[in-house]
Amino acid sequence: MFFWLILLLLIMFFIIYALAPIYTFPEYKPFYGDKIYNPYGNIDSTAWKKGNFQVQSRAWWGITNGRHNTNQAIHTIYSQLGYDIIVTSDYMKINAYGDESITYIPTYEHGYGIQKVHQVCLGAERICWIDYPFYQNKSHKQHMLNILSDQNKMVTIAHPKIRNGYTLEDMHYLTNYDLIEVLNQIRFSLEHWDAALSSGHPAFILANDDAHDVFNPNEVGRVCTFINTHSVDADDVLNALKAGRAYGADIAMPQGSDFVQKAEDHKNIPFVQSVHVRNDSLFVRVSEPAATFTFIGQNGVVKKTISDTSLACYRIMPIDSYIRTEITFPNSTKFYLNPVIRHQGDGINHQASPGIDNVKTWILRGVALVISILILWIVVKVYRNRKRKKRISKRYYHYGR
Repeated sequence: MFFWLILLLLIMFFIIYALAPIYTFPEYKPFYGDKIYNPYGNIDSTAWKKGNFQVQSRAWWGITNGRHNTNQAIHTIYSQLGYDIIVTSDYMKINAYGDESITYIPTYEHGYGIQKVHQVCLGAERICWIDYPFYQNKSHKQHMLNILSDQNKMVTIAHPKIRNGYTLEDMHYLTNYDLIEVLNQIRFSLEHWDAALSSGHPAFILANDDAHDVFNPNEVGRVCTFINTHSVDADDVLNALKAGRAYGADIAMPQGSDFVQKAEDHKNIPFVQSVHVRNDSLFVRVSEPAATFTFIGQNGVVKKTISDTSLACYRIMPIDSYIRTEITFPNSTKFYLNPVIRHQGDGINHQASPGIDNVKTWILRGVALVISILILWIVVKVYRNRKRKKRISKRYYHYGR
């Protein structure tokens, strides 16, 4: 029985891989145009809301990580730290806790493969059970992003640097997602973010604790996303994230801080006051003097650094396809702002989506069909041989007694 179960699972996974489309990826190119998109153009500095969109609760009978976290504990601890938006992202399960609230965003973390190729699905309609668990190439990843984008309001590439789930080359080509989880308390994926931006993909930031033990102060309140929205209604929050009216924060945590100290520290986090683009210059102002402002452009190159000020300016050069700003404060708290982006026309330009290579796809499926027939023939032959040997054995036993 065990043999047939394993065989059935192998056949299922084989079919999933065999049916996967093969994509042709267009050559990428940087953002271009004579206009600058500034996601912070109309922000209100009094309307910043603090959010976390990745934390796991007990799910699947405690099999997955996060088995000690209850929904009540998650919401109590994050509320005490002053979070306005608290979203639970269980593995392959939409957590319904708090679904009567206007702040509730149905969310789950998709992916159960060994490479940790995961996606955070925000505004999820249902669970997508399809995945490529053993291996994922660029086409597999693109196929998953396409499927998930049809089923969710927003799709985030989760912690791309963990186990190199998404390579830098992937980030040059993949499309059809909204956000990148650039900051995760386990890994920061700044190189992946710059690879996507440098290739003309307007991907905005998400920053999450991704805590698996909310009772450990080292895992909670470490990184967060600040969203500029007057309302914490789920749709308003998602619209702000999609438009880029948000920034990621890496919160300084003194060694040995407990939850009381963390709550006090979170009350005193500075904030972004304004981000303006005037003519060809970018002006960024924060609520208190920063140790450094760093302006970063194409391919992650540092373009300018300014120290000891609350207002910094960078002149956007014609060769700058995008400019993003990192702000470090004297206590080591650090902000990561979304980029200002060159574009033409009325909105941000998006890279062309990859198309399916029908010839290669059907060749793959044809080869898979031949292999399937061969495997089926071998299984049937082995099964018949085993039955024949059993009959012979029974005759021998009957006549040899």
